[in-house]
Amino acid sequence: MGSEFNRRDLVKRSAALGLVAIPSAGLLSACASDGGDSSSSTPTTTAPAAGATVDPKNPFGVKDADPLDIVIFDGGYGHDYATALGKLYEQQHSGSKASVLATQDIIGKLQPRFNGGTPPDVIDDSGAQQIKLDTLQSSGQLADLTPLLDAPYLDDPTKKVRDVLQPGTIESGTLAGKMYSLSYIYTVSGLWYSGKLFKQHGWTPPKTWKDFISLCGEIKKAGIAPFCYQGKYPYYMNTPILDLAAKNGGLDIQKRVDAMDPTVWDEPAIKNAVEAAYQIVSNNYLLPGTNGLTHIESQTAWNQYKAAFIPCGSWLENEQMKATPADFDMKFLPMPSLDGDKLPWESIRAGAGEPFIVPEKAKNKAGGLEFLRMMLTKEGSGRFAAAANSLTVLQNGVGSDVKLRPGTASTVVAIDAAGNNTFNFNYPNTNSVFDVALQGATAELMAKRSTPTQWIAKAKAAASKEKKA
Repeated sequence: MGSEFNRRDLVKRSAALGLVAIPSAGLLSACASDGGDSSSSTPTTTAPAAGATVDPKNPFGVKDADPLDIVIFDGGYGHDYATALGKLYEQQHSGSKASVLATQDIIGKLQPRFNGGTPPDVIDDSGAQQIKLDTLQSSGQLADLTPLLDAPYLDDPTKKVRDVLQPGTIESGTLAGKMYSLSYIYTVSGLWYSGKLFKQHGWTPPKTWKDFISLCGEIKKAGIAPFCYQGKYPYYMNTPILDLAAKNGGLDIQKRVDAMDPTVWDEPAIKNAVEAAYQIVSNNYLLPGTNGLTHIESQTAWNQYKAAFIPCGSWLENEQMKATPADFDMKFLPMPSLDGDKLPWESIRAGAGEPFIVPEKAKNKAGGLEFLRMMLTKEGSGRFAAAANSLTVLQNGVGSDVKLRPGTASTVVAIDAAGNNTFNFNYPNTNSVFDVALQGATAELMAKRSTPTQWIAKAKAAASKEKKA
């Protein structure tokens, strides 16, 4: 749901600078004390549980009676799917007990356990209180998931798990050359609007940025704020800015941003993108008070028709299920095109998000790997789609019997229309320090405390610093 997408993509929830929650010194020092080179501390094989037999049907050597400890970020996708999959695990491993803890406080709940060497067996490491993946990996806290990729696919043992994943899934979970997280959810990000509201006013969803800005003027005249975003979490606004840049300058922009190339911030596409996004602020098209709102507060205001557009990933519909009017008719819109775009309007940010990890020191590491393997079956993917109303990274993982709600159904249409014209940014997973700095720059920009030129300078300085690190 690069990773959120990467929040959860992409898709992640972390607030910027004074707004950002990062692992405390306790976790960092505890990780460092475990020390050692990560390549040597995370083997590519998984020792079977004591008394277990390893065979093609049990490639990790799971011992049936061993309990499975699961922790799930209780956000946009809920946790019902994990409970259902836990029951399925218990059925497959007689005598086992799969417990599911759902929480939004990942750091608070899990930092003491990582520090004490007793982490859970599998974790959905997401949300504002996410423990940064690069921090965990660099200190040897994550199990290498290569054995999962090479294990037989449960629905068709003639294939390996790696053979049935959507393109980009492995890359999104890769750090230092190995896959350490399974980004389970196939997320698309862009703009969202109410089909009902647009139909009532006769508004046409814009395909160009000029038309978008023009429509914003009409919307404001109708007494509705044209735009809002999840102000306390500025990474949501980085999606429109960087998507505009990638579509304007081409895929090379995305690759160079992820690579911490300082020169990319001198490209005209970056300038075009941030100046376009700043038009929302300079024209006073932003919902008053947006910069102080949480994701739920801003999204709920949008559901109440106080704003017409909001940027988000495809977890939005499920996250706002209770707040969304029955006739709201949620719709997804690709980022409108700037003049001279190298990518077509249909191109979208899409990729694997919502990172699931297995700790290296998990008591039932084999069970954690097997749980992930079960998630990547037709049944597991179908259960998730039915419970969370979202797509997974399993190719063709949602059957015709699964009925999707309007917003998610519109993302399926967008994915089909985009074809191979998709891109994703992975720097939030691979360089969380830069991610925090960029969020801080965007918070200042959207509060009218800095200009596009200053935003670019801050981004370039942050990238330069990380390139030298």
